[in-house]
Amino acid sequence: MKGRLILENGIAFEGNCFGKISDTVGEVVFNTGMTGYQEILTDPSYYGQIVSMTYPLIGNYGINIDDSQSDSPKVRGFIIRERCQEPNNFRCEFDLDMYLKKNNIMAIEGIDTRYLTKLIRTAGTMKGLITTGNIEKEDINKCFEGFSNKNAVKEVTAKQIKTLGDGSCHVGILDFGIKNNIVNSFLNKGCKVTVFPAFTHTDELLKYNLDGIFLSNGPGDPTDLPEVIENIRILIHKMPVTGICLGTQLIALALGCETTKMKFGHRGCNHPVKNLKTGKVTITSQNHGYMIKEESLTKDIEVTHTNINDKTIEGIRHKHLPVMGVQYHPEAYPGPHDSNIIFDDFVNLYKGAK
Repeated sequence: MKGRLILENGIAFEGNCFGKISDTVGEVVFNTGMTGYQEILTDPSYYGQIVSMTYPLIGNYGINIDDSQSDSPKVRGFIIRERCQEPNNFRCEFDLDMYLKKNNIMAIEGIDTRYLTKLIRTAGTMKGLITTGNIEKEDINKCFEGFSNKNAVKEVTAKQIKTLGDGSCHVGILDFGIKNNIVNSFLNKGCKVTVFPAFTHTDELLKYNLDGIFLSNGPGDPTDLPEVIENIRILIHKMPVTGICLGTQLIALALGCETTKMKFGHRGCNHPVKNLKTGKVTITSQNHGYMIKEESLTKDIEVTHTNINDKTIEGIRHKHLPVMGVQYHPEAYPGPHDSNIIFDDFVNLYKGAK
């Protein structure tokens, strides 16, 4: 079915819609990964966003249940150049169209994704609308004005407390939209894991005799979570705290730093990051639209990792407290796996404090 992608700045692209045919609006972002479209679709950090894939052919190995990073797709929409209609892989259970239909996700193909990526890099991230109708400009503006992603974490966080594994190191996870492979990474390190809803109060967390707290990835602006930041401010003086992505931004805010929205963010599995202690550069998977402002760092915080491409902060550590976090995703699934050693650092921090 013919459709259009209409951007907030008025530029429109024509293409063919597939998946669940229903108009959708969200923040348009791009991902530079050549594989991993299923993991991207099911990553809760993309809640509220319409994701454009820069790699031109998507769907060639289909979809399987095992590789999903949450219980369902979390994107608001999906943009691709060309869809493979006959996937070929021994693990394939659905084709892309069937999967998106089943999960009520609108998608569009035939878009010049290279040009779209250049537009976003030049103008910055903006809202977009995927539609099959001829909508008047006034109604399009109303769609954009009515879109908000402030409650994203509330929508994707766990609804109840659950415990997994039986290791000697007990890690409490505050779930802001966690990826399954982060939980699996802690379980593979021999940890016992208890996952808590994002807004669980500190008093409740302290009842569980935890060795440390982990703050997960998740969608949205970290400054939209003031009650969470206050909880973290208390926790960092009670036990070791580590984080990934949004979790690291929340640590920074709790320690008195500031965050800011990036022009177009980092999303993909080919971002080089330098460990400032070892000098080693690893290729990392990333998915974030906000960053820690370097000029806001307090004297008690040291930068541990930086991005080679734009010099933004990719990791921090408190100089005196057992608190650390990284901006990239060391649990990267499908990859790369260069940086997953960071989970050893997390677990050692918990065990060392114990």
